[in-house]
Amino acid sequence: MFNGQPLPFFQPLIDTATGRIAGYEALARLKDDQGQIVSAGPLFTDPSVDPVDLLELDRTIRRQAFEAFRDNPAGFISVNISPLWVSQLVPGEPLPSLELLKEIGLPPEQVVFEITELQGNIQDLSDAVRRYREAGIRIAIDDFGAGSSMLDRVLALEPDILKLDIQLFRRAASGKGNSGDFVKALALMAEKSGCWIIAEGVETEQELHFALECGARYVQGYLFARPAENFLPADAVQAEFARMRDDYARSKLAEREKLAELRGTLGNLFAELVQWLAKGGDPADLPSPAQYPWLLRCFLCDAHGTQISPNYEWTEKRWQPDARFLDHNWSWRPYFYQILSEAGQGSRIILSSRYRDATSNQYCITSGLFIDDSRHLLLVDIDTSRI
Repeated sequence: MFNGQPLPFFQPLIDTATGRIAGYEALARLKDDQGQIVSAGPLFTDPSVDPVDLLELDRTIRRQAFEAFRDNPAGFISVNISPLWVSQLVPGEPLPSLELLKEIGLPPEQVVFEITELQGNIQDLSDAVRRYREAGIRIAIDDFGAGSSMLDRVLALEPDILKLDIQLFRRAASGKGNSGDFVKALALMAEKSGCWIIAEGVETEQELHFALECGARYVQGYLFARPAENFLPADAVQAEFARMRDDYARSKLAEREKLAELRGTLGNLFAELVQWLAKGGDPADLPSPAQYPWLLRCFLCDAHGTQISPNYEWTEKRWQPDARFLDHNWSWRPYFYQILSEAGQGSRIILSSRYRDATSNQYCITSGLFIDDSRHLLLVDIDTSRI
């Protein structure tokens, strides 16, 4: 057994489209005799705690949360639900949570169930989720991205909402490694499958900016409000959120201006490279790297994407040819068809999305321009850390 009075705390979820509080997550807390509040979360992963006691604690807090929310704000309330417990229900029997909602009088449409772990039988869980959804409840998967089997859950349960794993999200928002690209790919997958994204654990404006870049519909964290026993007015953080969202918009505009400046400089570089080719293409005559410090390499392909020149790279204080990639065809690269679409008269400079270069292990973007009446494709690789 555990010590303390169980009670729910509530943390708001902010709608990024409006800045208003759209709903709350109910979190389990215990109050001791001295009035100190502690999280009950660790109990649910402690193998020494009796599962029967845990189930009783969970249902007690869920009832309290539903009763409090019924009498307070509009929007939705999100509660955790254990797949292990769901899989232990008797098939065909009434679902306790649905019975509880009927008893309390809280519309199921105002409820989100968060699937919190990977335990339990997936088929039993799928059947229960179907019944929850038929009643009007929305389904979220928590800690999305934390494990490979999570993708199996997404495919099996077809959730309405995906909640990014907090540790993965924070690592990605910090800009360390390639986790940012990984999380953005997860978010894009969620968007394509019709899911909304929740970014939780947002504590800094940098993390908020990353959440917005991922297309998060809802954000949650100490930057907006800590979990509390009571609810806030719907517009409690709207003004401050609008300011932070405007800051994000300005930062994205600054990025676009930087890219526009890069395009202008690339225009000068491509003009020099065209002249360089016309003069015979001697590596010694390539532009000075001091003018273009972000330039990793340049090379020439035919109109079908097959490389017909060596790579020219600045090493040992001079431009040197690297013939290893002659006759390699790059038409499989996503950027190739971006550039191909611009072939012909009036073709313009195209920039690829950022990627990790396999040769240098650096983050790059590739820029290309068709020349010679679209018979040849001139390409340059750019070190994004030097832009």
